[in-house]
Amino acid sequence: MAFLKNISHSTLADKELVVLYKETGDMAVLGELYQRYMELVYGVCLKYFKEPETAKDSVIQIFEELVTKLKKHEVDNFKGWLHMVAKNHCLMQLRTPKNLRTVEFKTELVQNEENVHLNGVLEKEENFRKLEYCLGTLTPEQQEAIRLFYLEGKCYNEIVELTGQEWNQVRSFIQNGRRNLKLCMDKAEAGERKSEV
Repeated sequence: MAFLKNISHSTLADKELVVLYKETGDMAVLGELYQRYMELVYGVCLKYFKEPETAKDSVIQIFEELVTKLKKHEVDNFKGWLHMVAKNHCLMQLRTPKNLRTVEFKTELVQNEENVHLNGVLEKEENFRKLEYCLGTLTPEQQEAIRLFYLEGKCYNEIVELTGQEWNQVRSFIQNGRRNLKLCMDKAEAGERKSEV
């Protein structure tokens, strides 16, 4: 492709050309340096824009940006730095208002934040009511063990000391109480769903 034809003949390293350009401001030096990586820049632009003509235009725009940018920045690795400049250029172009797509915003499809919060609070309250009810269906020993373990954060040994029960009994009360609570909560949930239908 003639657009990308490499005409670089310089034997100077990239870093030497960068220094020479910064010292002299000679556009021919910058052109010589840029020519080496024009295919890289074109590839980056094509990846982002997907259209050869837009990518070619960007290759020229990026060269124009380099005239001032290269003088301002300390550049050790020109190829890596140029890749980053090209990528940033493409991203900025894609973010400009003419390239952003807008979608109609339908407020009726969005829940009101207050309603969402209120629904969450009401749901929690309902769950607490079910939990309180289901706790009441447990045996007194299971209730006490569950309250101490889950609501007060006591460990098995503390519950043994507080209740005077054996360690194995405490464990049994907690396990059975938890299972019975789950069954009761599931039953309440199922009953709720049935009444909604």
